[in-house]
Amino acid sequence: MPNQIKDIYHKDETSFPYVYEQNATIQLRSSEGLVRCNVYRPKISERVPVLVTYGPYGKDIPYKDFHPKSFSEVNPDHRSEHSAWETPDPQFWTSHGYAVVRADERGTGQSPGLLDTMSRGTSEAFFDVVEWAAEQPWSSGKVGLLGISYFAGSQWRVAARKPKGLSAIVPWEGMSDYYRDRCRHGGILSNAFIRFWWDRQVVSNQYGRPGRAARNWGPDTLEGNLPEEELVKNRQDQNIDNLNNHFRDDLYYASKEYDMADIQVPLLSVGNWGGILLHLRGNVEGFVNAGSEFKYLRMITGRHDLPFYYKEEVEVQRSFLDAFLKGEDREGWSKKGAVPPVDIVLRKGDVGFNDAAAERAYARRTENEWPIARTQWKNFYLTPEQGLTKEAPSNPQPHKKLSYAALGTLEKPSAISFTTAPFAAETEITGNVVAHLNVSVTADATGPTPTDIDLFLTLRHISPAGKEVYYTGTAGDPVPLTKGWLRVSLRQTNPAHPKHRAHLPWREYTRADARAVIPGEVYGVDVEVWPTQVVLEKGAKLVLEVASGDTQGSGLFLHDHPEDRSEEKLRGTNHISFGPKYTNFVTLPVIPPK
Repeated sequence: MPNQIKDIYHKDETSFPYVYEQNATIQLRSSEGLVRCNVYRPKISERVPVLVTYGPYGKDIPYKDFHPKSFSEVNPDHRSEHSAWETPDPQFWTSHGYAVVRADERGTGQSPGLLDTMSRGTSEAFFDVVEWAAEQPWSSGKVGLLGISYFAGSQWRVAARKPKGLSAIVPWEGMSDYYRDRCRHGGILSNAFIRFWWDRQVVSNQYGRPGRAARNWGPDTLEGNLPEEELVKNRQDQNIDNLNNHFRDDLYYASKEYDMADIQVPLLSVGNWGGILLHLRGNVEGFVNAGSEFKYLRMITGRHDLPFYYKEEVEVQRSFLDAFLKGEDREGWSKKGAVPPVDIVLRKGDVGFNDAAAERAYARRTENEWPIARTQWKNFYLTPEQGLTKEAPSNPQPHKKLSYAALGTLEKPSAISFTTAPFAAETEITGNVVAHLNVSVTADATGPTPTDIDLFLTLRHISPAGKEVYYTGTAGDPVPLTKGWLRVSLRQTNPAHPKHRAHLPWREYTRADARAVIPGEVYGVDVEVWPTQVVLEKGAKLVLEVASGDTQGSGLFLHDHPEDRSEEKLRGTNHISFGPKYTNFVTLPVIPPK
């Protein structure tokens, strides 16, 4: 049925400040079927560059309906009738000489087909959308990608495929590694956000789902509703797929892999220091590993929805895109060395959280590389007295264990914290963090025999006044400096891999890498902790929290699936061992002044 449908639902409107085409049809070349998009373009005869977004949230769902509170807080210059969640506002961008193409991902909105988000197939369809945009008579042939979160994460994968016309990408807070960044943190299923996201933002917009117009969730499907049994058959449920697949070489995950070095278009990766549970790692690693000659990393703070529309951030976006899509390079983006590759915001002091005005007090600084070349990697050693000290333990160190209950939860956390002395001078920490721990597990007297250990690490900042400093998380919630995770059965690293670094151990997370966890056996593990940035004032402290489950700052991103974290597998008592053979430390990236 849908394959036969061409443009019978295609409408043109010129009553707006731009030409508005609704439901333009893109016939897919990579597979059977079609994708529908909306086109917004300036009322001029000249060909213009195109900004493309492709995602599942509904090209026709107004931002004001998708997230009313967020819309009410967006920069007014980017609030218009056709504003949509996490995408560039057509009124603003058409007024600056760009066309905007907003496509419904296959299987969502008005695009028929299998709903299979973030899959190889949907990336190949995105490839076709980019090439279609480059070929249109109103297009200059140059295409840029600009969008937040999902509309950023998809950019990495399609850019690696090198579609014709793609000239620059701006992945704004977008994960680049599906397994490590989003689904299985350290091998542990990050299920709660996937469930929230899938149910509220994706399935609610599936092609053929009844009642959308009645719920102000965009118009009903043009070809009519589909029965529930057909809707179920037409989708790959991420909740089910992520639960049932555990390793990167499972076909579900392997099909989504790509080589970041294949990304060769100019790249502006924008990450958020507060995005410590979803996108932050991906923006940093995407920048590091992309093969682009011109690539830039910009770090920001604030919620994930609003900074994209701040006036100063939009001007950065526009300056970068103008350079590579229009040939109007005001800042020197296209001249090697003219613009520093790394631009970071420096988090100093306690300005509160979810307060955009207060966060403007943070300074910015540019750097020439990541990690910063002058980084001094400093070990801070855990002590049995729960200290965190620069002095390595004396030998022989007596044997001792610190113990805490396994299977902690957000409601009933189980953790041990290690605290530094007050810093004697202002100290900057910027970069990746890694912790080396010696851990074991024993069974409870009346419980099952545990076969694994889940480690949840958090780095916290205590102000000179003795108060924990919280930062703005993804949804405006209070978050600590950063977090890290590891399922100990997946402790195996691959030091021979070209991406392995001392500050970022490389794990394959394949089925062959799985190692037994035997009660009573002590395992030395290196735990990746996501990148962070803080300027500690004199008198401030750091706390390293080692827990057996989610703790404060996890927000929507809980790891609490009863099958993935079952009592049968994890219940018991976890231990950290100290002694002549067991040194525990966290390596922090200390940055000396320039």
